[in-house]
Amino acid sequence: MKDAQGSNKFLYGIIGLIVVVIGALAFVRSRPKQTPPGAQQLAQCLVDKGVAFYGASWCSHCKSQKELFGGAAATLPYIECAIGNGQSQECTDAGVESYPTWVNAKKEKLLGEQSFAALAEFSGCELKP
Repeated sequence: MKDAQGSNKFLYGIIGLIVVVIGALAFVRSRPKQTPPGAQQLAQCLVDKGVAFYGASWCSHCKSQKELFGGAAATLPYIECAIGNGQSQECTDAGVESYPTWVNAKKEKLLGEQSFAALAEFSGCELKP
């Protein structure tokens, strides 16, 4: 009888630990994303300058690029290319072959994950601290 009670206590302890870990993870993920200095201004300037950010929902580098902008990522001129097992016509027409791809108003391309400085230079935006 004691063994069964001991097993139950152990099981309840494990379940309690799992609940605490899941709760902690949910709390950490629900915190608002911090916006780095200058990110909002750069994101808005990219929009104003007609720059396009082509990416795919499954692309880890696209996700990292958005995370670099923190809360300003919602302002980015992002265009989703992934549809089903293919690519959207808009992305095909833009000549997008890899993700992320940045295209400026002159139709020049910048491939891969970029720093704020590289995006500012590419777009003609001023990078403000």
